[in-house]
Amino acid sequence: MLLARRNQYNPSVMPGILSDLFNDDWFFGHGATSVPAMNVVENEKNYELEFAVPGLKKEDLNLQIDQEGIMSVSMVKKEDKENKTGRNFIRREFSYNQFSQSYILPDDAEREAVSAKVSDGILTISVPKLEPEQAKPAVRTIDIA
Repeated sequence: MLLARRNQYNPSVMPGILSDLFNDDWFFGHGATSVPAMNVVENEKNYELEFAVPGLKKEDLNLQIDQEGIMSVSMVKKEDKENKTGRNFIRREFSYNQFSQSYILPDDAEREAVSAKVSDGILTISVPKLEPEQAKPAVRTIDIA
């Protein structure tokens, strides 16, 4: 895989899921902390990641790349405690209060040229590829003296 999601295993997830299935709050609280749907597109010049982020603004989102080539996408949005919209939600599935996900960038990614924009509920992250002669090989063989 050219762009790998970085997952952490949590052994306590299964008992929580089983107990939540029988909890009335199952439909109301879990969608707010999930990771948005994502598309990854690759062409000759770049990788493009598209996240579904309905109702979010650029101020709600954070994008960072560390020295090891791990790109973190996160969002924290303050809840509307006063319900300024006047709407009484019975079920709300496409509202994110927070999420954080990390991705390992491929070796041919030009980390310094990554760009992002939000438009029409889609966060688009463009990761340009290095020219073939600039790309670092995944494995380097060292001669032993």
